[in-house]
Formats: sequence, structure tokens, C-alpha cells
Amino acid sequence: MAAVAASDGPGGTGFFASVSDVVAHVWTAATTPVDPPSAAVVVVTAAIALTIVVVTPVWRVARHLVTIAHEGGHGVAALVTGRKLTGIRLHSDTSGLTVSYGRPRGPGMIFTTLMGYVAPGLVGLGAAALLRQGYAVGLLWLLVLLLALLLLQIRNWFGLWSVLVSGTALVLVSWFLEPAAQSAVAYAVTWFLLLGAVRPVLELQAERAGGRAPTSDADALARLTGVPGLVWVGVFLLVTAGCAVLGAVWILGPAPFGA
Repeated sequence: MAAVAASDGPGGTGFFASVSDVVAHVWTAATTPVDPPSAAVVVVTAAIALTIVVVTPVWRVARHLVTIAHEGGHGVAALVTGRKLTGIRLHSDTSGLTVSYGRPRGPGMIFTTLMGYVAPGLVGLGAAALLRQGYAVGLLWLLVLLLALLLLQIRNWFGLWSVLVSGTALVLVSWFLEPAAQSAVAYAVTWFLLLGAVRPVLELQAERAGGRAPTSDADALARLTGVPGLVWVGVFLLVTAGCAVLGAVWILGPAPFGA
């Protein structure tokens, strides 16, 4: 009886070859600059993002994306400062919790606490920089990678669902849509991160003024540093609003020479 080969040799079309093809496709798409969309598309995507941010019923759903970036910021800051990151939880009320262990005070703890509210704006600014260079599709795949890394730290079911849905949506856009549509989505996501980073800071201060946020990041920073919580809210607002303005300038301005 003739034997049947169970594996592919070099150049085969089995599992590993398929994985290699997928990786090659993603890498090529991510590293190939695409033409920017028309000015009309850029403006429309900005208007859509702004509408999502200011219309409260829609914002309550979309805010989960900002929470993902917020808690991811805490997590990255914890790792960068040498703290032990043990898990991230995302809740259905758009709150979240990042748990890390290390010194209870000092620069590491301050930086970790600080990064939550400013992270969405900083991510949006980085996204705007990539768009400015023409890497709209690369931005989408980079966000997929970041969500995949975040998924390793999620410790509750809602957080798992939230990150998986977000990541799956980005994969579908990045794999199946045409470059023009992918670029429009990348611009919309970037605008949303830039504009959506500001509203939680305003909501934070409203809650603090009503005595409903005694354990907020701003108040935690006040206890760590002795600087009033209102000052820290001002820092959050300065960074997020600054990222929004600078990101808008990068997106709307002319592309850099040689891009």
C-alpha cells in the first residue's frame, strides 16, 4: 500500500505555509503607505467622531474604547516602571481596574497613576503621526497587535468580550475592506481617540465636584504627591486637549516632505 505524506515539504501549502502567507500579507499591507483620503472624507470622519463623543447615548457605548486605552496606559506605565502587572478588568459601566504591585509610593506609582487619563490622547497623537506618514492600514494592524497584547492581561469576562469585539472589528476592516475604506476607518478611529480623550476628564471633575469620585486617579495622585487633585485634573485636561489640537494639526496639515 502506498504511503501518504502527512506533512508538507519546503514550499508546501500546509498550516505553516498558510500562516507564513498571512503574516506576509499583513506585513506588506501594514508597511506600505497609502494615499490619504480626500479632505471631505477627513472632515466627515472628524464630524462622525465628534458626534459619537458629544451624543451621550452613543458615547456611553463608545466610551468602552477609551476605557481600554485608559487601563492599557496604566498597564504599560506599570511595566515600564518595573512594577508587577497582575491583571486588568474592564466593566460594563465603562469603569476599569488595573492591578500592579510594587512600591506604594514614589515615581513609579505616580507615573502609573498618571498615565490612565492621558493615555487615550497620547495613543491618538501617535495614530495621527502614523496617518501623517501614510500608514493608515499599518495603524489598524498595530492597534490589533496592541489589543492582542492587552488581552493577555484581561481578568474578567466583560473585559475579554470588550477587547475581542474591538480587535475582531479591526481585523475584519484590515483584511476585507479596500484601502480607501480602511483609511477612512483609521482616520475615524484616530479622531475618536483624540476627541474622546477629553470628555472623561470633564466627567471626572464633574463627579469630583459632586463628591462621587473620592478614589479617582486625580485624588490618588493628590495623596501620593500632596498636589491638589484639581491640579491633576488640569494636567489631564492640558495633555488630552493638547494632543487633540496637535493631532488635528498633523491630520489636517500638509504631509511632511518626502512622505
